[in-house]
Amino acid sequence: MKVTLVLASFFIFSCTAPPSERPISSGSKRIIWDKGAMVSAANPHAVDAAVAILEKGGSAVDAAIAAHAVLGLVEPQSSGLGGGGFMLNYDFSSGDLTFIDGRETAPSKATVDMFMKNGNVMGFREAWVSGKAVGSPGAVALYKTAHERSGKVPWSELFLYAINLAENGYVVTEKQSRSLNEKYDDFVKVNGQNSLYSKIFKEGDVIVNKKFAETLKKVAKDGPKAFYEGDIAKMIVDEVNSSGGIMEMDDLKNYESVWRDPVRFKYKDLDIISMSLPSSGGILLGQMLKAIEKYDISSFGHNSLKTVQLITEVERRAYADRSKYMGDPDFMDLPVYELMDDDYISERMSSFSWDNATLSSDIDYGTIVSNESLETTHYSIIDKYGNSVSVTTTLNNSYGSKVFVEEGGFFLNNEMDDFSSKPGHPNFYGLIGSEANSIQPKKRMLSSMTPTIVLKDGKPSLIVGTPGGSTIITSVLQTILNVYEFNMSVSDAVSAPRFHHQWLPDVVIVEENGFTKEVDSLLRDKSYFIISLPFEDEISGMSPRSSIGAVDAIFIDKNGKVSVGPDPRGDDFGAILK
Repeated sequence: MKVTLVLASFFIFSCTAPPSERPISSGSKRIIWDKGAMVSAANPHAVDAAVAILEKGGSAVDAAIAAHAVLGLVEPQSSGLGGGGFMLNYDFSSGDLTFIDGRETAPSKATVDMFMKNGNVMGFREAWVSGKAVGSPGAVALYKTAHERSGKVPWSELFLYAINLAENGYVVTEKQSRSLNEKYDDFVKVNGQNSLYSKIFKEGDVIVNKKFAETLKKVAKDGPKAFYEGDIAKMIVDEVNSSGGIMEMDDLKNYESVWRDPVRFKYKDLDIISMSLPSSGGILLGQMLKAIEKYDISSFGHNSLKTVQLITEVERRAYADRSKYMGDPDFMDLPVYELMDDDYISERMSSFSWDNATLSSDIDYGTIVSNESLETTHYSIIDKYGNSVSVTTTLNNSYGSKVFVEEGGFFLNNEMDDFSSKPGHPNFYGLIGSEANSIQPKKRMLSSMTPTIVLKDGKPSLIVGTPGGSTIITSVLQTILNVYEFNMSVSDAVSAPRFHHQWLPDVVIVEENGFTKEVDSLLRDKSYFIISLPFEDEISGMSPRSSIGAVDAIFIDKNGKVSVGPDPRGDDFGAILK
């Protein structure tokens, strides 16, 4: 099997109900898939692990599990066994589309005011750099649920690459050393001076994590039970509670991943499938694209004045709706397609003017007729059978809660931050929430993760997603527009400078050189408040950042040519197998 590798550096472009009961069919005539297999992920080792499984005849799901096991080792800031995520799966032979929700859940002892103190929301470090912020992890359960449905390679073989890498060590990149060293003080404070990561790293160092290898061996042998019960579970509970948490063994034992219906909508001649609640990603993506569809955006040009205005105003209104209407659908009857209704969108955009910015203070959520961390990771995979997965997973903030399960070799999430600690109060990403996303025991917190599959003529065209906290949805939106409206190659679409608006705070953040000087000046004249990246300190409720997202995409053009788009903003990598 021939493998073509595509590297991206900063300078080089690079369960409750079985799914069979609720598939969403593409309704298209089935054809033979002959385009080979493709992978785009955040690290070369993860791509290598996926390729090894695909070369064995493994499915996209098999490769995704292998890739994620590796990412939990080499990118512990972004994902791992101690976090959760979402998997969107397209079955080429049947056209079925399934969505597995592996989002973390609140502990059974969680209370609505657990992050309040004297009537105010606790400070970040007191609340979120602690065991109190840890939700019950969903990643391992997600793996198993997906594999039972779509796996072709034995479960035990999916972890071999990650186990070997953990035992023998991997070389630290410059980006990784910088990330680890930024959190040195937190690691020492939370985990002690002798913890694996409580040291200063430099590029070229080798990290060996034998404890993580042992954890994976147990999971490989005994499945999720090894993680959610017994010794590993006890390790998790002990670490959480010794760091101020409230987790019990039953919180882990009773965790289940959930099959859900994805969000599906049309944009012109495209059939777009993405995440539904408890992720806001697919709904907002649909709402924004439906609003943009009414304009001839391709004629405006990429990041032109009119394009930036239109996208900003669409984002402003969508994120205002997010603040009111979105949370865990198992706890409330929440709107989905009502937010994508043509009449509703027309009403929401009625106040838009090309002359001046609509101030966010003048925009509230709409009236319905009926009722992420920056440090996240995404990978897109197509197998030789034509099956596709789009997967986004996270620990929330960088290294999650910073709580490290020493004997297990992995970090734990701080996803409790994604709840609304107090309605109307921003979380770490500046996102506002309401009662729909309030803390309740066993509830899933609202997410922005947006793994997405685009079909054209009934066939996979674009597999896309990204990390980036609150900017995930807007990064996916702009990548789709770059490909289909501005006719960019997938590498150019992924690499192009991005911008973001989320209603509150009322700022447009833009990557370096994202706007021309003329466009920047004209936007400011129209009362848009622009912040250029990078910025080091918290500004107006926005967390420090140097870039927006790290998209990993796969594209098949109308002539059948395949290409991968690993993002140059990270250590991302891609491969095409023939």
